[in-house]
Amino acid sequence: MRCPHLWHTPSPHTAPTPRPRTPSPPTGRRPPGAAHPPDRATLDPRHLKTARPRRTPTRPSGHPPPDSKLAREATELIRDVIDDLICHHSRRVYLFGAHHGRRHDLAFDPELLFVGALFHELGLTGKFRTSQQRFELDGTDEARAFLTARGIPTDRARLVREGIALHTTPAMPHHMPPEVALVTAGVELDVLGIGYATLPPETREVVVAAHPRPDFKRRILHAFHAGLAHRPRTTFGNVKADVLDRFEEGYTRPNFVRIIEDSPWPP
Repeated sequence: MRCPHLWHTPSPHTAPTPRPRTPSPPTGRRPPGAAHPPDRATLDPRHLKTARPRRTPTRPSGHPPPDSKLAREATELIRDVIDDLICHHSRRVYLFGAHHGRRHDLAFDPELLFVGALFHELGLTGKFRTSQQRFELDGTDEARAFLTARGIPTDRARLVREGIALHTTPAMPHHMPPEVALVTAGVELDVLGIGYATLPPETREVVVAAHPRPDFKRRILHAFHAGLAHRPRTTFGNVKADVLDRFEEGYTRPNFVRIIEDSPWPP
């Protein structure tokens, strides 16, 4: 499958049958009647707004993903490497992450968020079936090479790499710059359903219509398993250990306490 160009994706803020409403500035508050305690994926604007990059970024205002040279080249680079499952998942991660950023009135660079979302699962693909490092690092290495070759400044490239590297490490990304935090927010919404109740139904419908998710739960778990089974040690300390514990016969989950107790140091 040749992954379609993302810049043709309809805006998730354009509903099939728009309803007139009076726009109001985002407040980041939970809507009336929302479940409590607060969703753990809800970004804390107090942290994110103080962590904006020094560069003045472009603040998106309801438009689809960036139609820029960098975005086109990023898509061309990976469109024949990833399958339709990862293709559509990565695009939803961008769209959901961008929506979350706009909802909280966060200033972020859509190009950097786009590249981070596009590369974040690259390490799960067949190209890396012999890799022995964490799959997140496979993605960061590819992103670094891609951005460096195009003269992207180191400080900007670092935001992309951190967004990819940390998206399986709970909580930490949400205290980092928006380009990092919003990759995780998009992943958590699309894979775990965190934030589902606060996502407007019309936004969800438009995004899923453009980037379908048939049998997604089963298929993404299979993709995780296939990308990690040959390197089980790399799942220690992150959420992917749960995948091998469920699907890999004979897998023994590393235990942090046991590692300490069995270390060569005297008591």
